[in-house]
Amino acid sequence: MERVYFDHNATTPVDDKVLEAMLPYLREQFGNASSRHEFGTVARRAVDRARQQVGALVNAQPSQVIFVSGGTEANNLFIKGAAGYLRPSQVAVSAIEHPCIAKPAQELARQGWKVRKLAVTRDGQMELADVDAAVREPTGIVSVMLVNNETGVVLDVAAVAARARAAKACMHTDAVQALGKIAVDFPSLGVHAMTISAHKIYGPKGAAALVMDKRLQLRPIIHGGGHEQGLRSGTENVAAIVGFGAACELAGGRMQRLAQQLEAIRARLERGLREMGAVIFGEAAPRVANTSYFAFKGIVGETLVIELDKAGYAVAPGAACSSANPEPSATLLAMGVDPELAHGAVRFSLGAGNSMEQVDAFLRTLKTVVTRLRSLTAMAV
Repeated sequence: MERVYFDHNATTPVDDKVLEAMLPYLREQFGNASSRHEFGTVARRAVDRARQQVGALVNAQPSQVIFVSGGTEANNLFIKGAAGYLRPSQVAVSAIEHPCIAKPAQELARQGWKVRKLAVTRDGQMELADVDAAVREPTGIVSVMLVNNETGVVLDVAAVAARARAAKACMHTDAVQALGKIAVDFPSLGVHAMTISAHKIYGPKGAAALVMDKRLQLRPIIHGGGHEQGLRSGTENVAAIVGFGAACELAGGRMQRLAQQLEAIRARLERGLREMGAVIFGEAAPRVANTSYFAFKGIVGETLVIELDKAGYAVAPGAACSSANPEPSATLLAMGVDPELAHGAVRFSLGAGNSMEQVDAFLRTLKTVVTRLRSLTAMAV
């Protein structure tokens, strides 16, 4: 059975050209980038070139790119690092943030911070009136993602950043799901810091960056040898960083063409979904081209994901499920979606290797699975 991958928002396969760029730094060019001899110098040059490649994709200077191990670390570095230089006040994050923003923000409550969740509309966009209300109170930190990882909705970060700056708050965006899908211009967003990651753009896991305004002060959360301008100590993962740079260079060259290709494939998918009676979340808002988030009334999303996996299709559930504590998507609840319908959410995310033929076959399988699940539900009633 051929297995088809429709979960590119979770991670992407490493591009062949990225792997080719990485291999020398896993073999013969194995030096530590902090060493003073030739082996170290070669590694340092590779890291410096990657820093230029990453900065170029987001219109930032290489010196603004701080390499870290992943998006989670970058988000923690901003939230905790900014708090380290501020008096406790209010930290405001959107109600649909990834846990690696929401949980560090909650940790600040232990230090006397007030945590404020910023509301979103039913389409999953920022409720700017609520942002205005939030920053009327003394606010030290604001973080709003650029693209939601579940719905694919593009948020108006620049509008939020303008309000945060006017309130003298430090503004951050998690742009992990935006990079390589839409143009990301760091200066135009108006933020003080931005998180990006390699493994969402056909690069390796283990490499990400916090892109920073040079005037922003952050207290390190990892101390040691003072790597990455003193903000992230630890021996650089040279091969992964090189892969990140190569992936950014590739993304810049194919982003527009790939978006057009994936948008056409998604349009076919969503026509089929509507014909089957699916509810598509966030479809009225601007979205990245590769993402569709949907549910069928009366069908649990986790069940649908398992059945599709048995049939050879990898998609993602929309709920944070465990046997002890199954919960519907916090993103959908923040959007005002009925909890029962939210339990049915499934995320479908396309990538460069997907095709119309794969989606057509997926829709045929989905129809069969949904029909069977509906019949079982009807029998149980």
